[in-house]
Amino acid sequence: MIVKRLFPLLVAIFTVFATPQNLMAAHEEPAHHEAAAHGDAAHEEEKGFNASEVIFSHIGDSHYWHLFDWNEHPVSLSLPVIIYHPEKGMEFFSASKFHHGHESYNGYHIEHGMKEKIVSEDGASIIDFSITKNVLSMIISVVLLLVIMTNVAKKYKKNGVMKAPSGFQNALEPVLNFIRDEVAKPNLGSKYMKFMPLLLTLFFFIWINNLLGLLPGGANFTGNIAVTACLAIISFIVMVVNGNKHFWGHLLNPPGVPTGVKLLLVPIEIISLFIKPVALMIRLFANMMAGHIVILSVISMIFIFGGISKVAGWGFAPVSLAFSIFMFFLELLVAAIQAFIFTNLTAVFIGQAVEEAHHHDEAHAEH
Repeated sequence: MIVKRLFPLLVAIFTVFATPQNLMAAHEEPAHHEAAAHGDAAHEEEKGFNASEVIFSHIGDSHYWHLFDWNEHPVSLSLPVIIYHPEKGMEFFSASKFHHGHESYNGYHIEHGMKEKIVSEDGASIIDFSITKNVLSMIISVVLLLVIMTNVAKKYKKNGVMKAPSGFQNALEPVLNFIRDEVAKPNLGSKYMKFMPLLLTLFFFIWINNLLGLLPGGANFTGNIAVTACLAIISFIVMVVNGNKHFWGHLLNPPGVPTGVKLLLVPIEIISLFIKPVALMIRLFANMMAGHIVILSVISMIFIFGGISKVAGWGFAPVSLAFSIFMFFLELLVAAIQAFIFTNLTAVFIGQAVEEAHHHDEAHAEH
């Protein structure tokens, strides 16, 4: 029911903002920008192929979703811009109004750099609620997750667990059992069922987004540190909220430790508590971003060698393509491994927080 209600709403929003004019905005620039475009083209011709610009524009977030190039012109989907200005209030328009950053619109313009952002020309501090490429990728992944999981749940509800699975149910059942038997039970013990919804959601959400990022023109969603930070904060909150007396006692007042040592040990333990989500955040972010950079760097070598000599460019092309295909298949494996590692470490950290005191600990405390 949720999916059926969300889908028409999403279609309506993107029909309004992503019109054919917006889609082809990169191809049909205004006439008075032709001279500037020729100047830019001449400048690009002088400076040659800029590998870092191509790589970072792919892995970064944007208000446009680049699809392909047509006659050396980028064709992209212009996404909705939603801005709150302290004086003007909420404003809604399409990113096509900026003409890929070449124009200002209604007192706003796009600044390019390590991070693309919209700024107000009057210097006001604005809040950007825009649906960027990463946000749209997240929406797509959530819809996919809902569709797949609700269909599998309906089959289980209809057929029960005694009937042989089929379709997506057949494909997902080994994964569900793996998360339960190899991640949840070993780390959470008898309390594993309480945290299974969280662990399954984390695993499939990260896995689906990792795979979507490998599609041609896909968004590098899990290679964004803000995304991995949010996932790590969720894991951290669950761990802290579910921490029992035994966990907090060992953290703030380690038993059997001299008072002088506690003054040194307790701050270290508190710092280690916050290092756990930081490790989760950086591990996923760094691995996914590095994979994209490596693949794009190897492909860029064709154009770098081609700028030196056409023979060198064509000669290096087979090597580059072969290595890129190898790295792509390796990234398919990494996509699943990183989802598993994040989920497994989350289960380990929560397991440490909910673990009950052992008999020798209780005896020592009583003594």
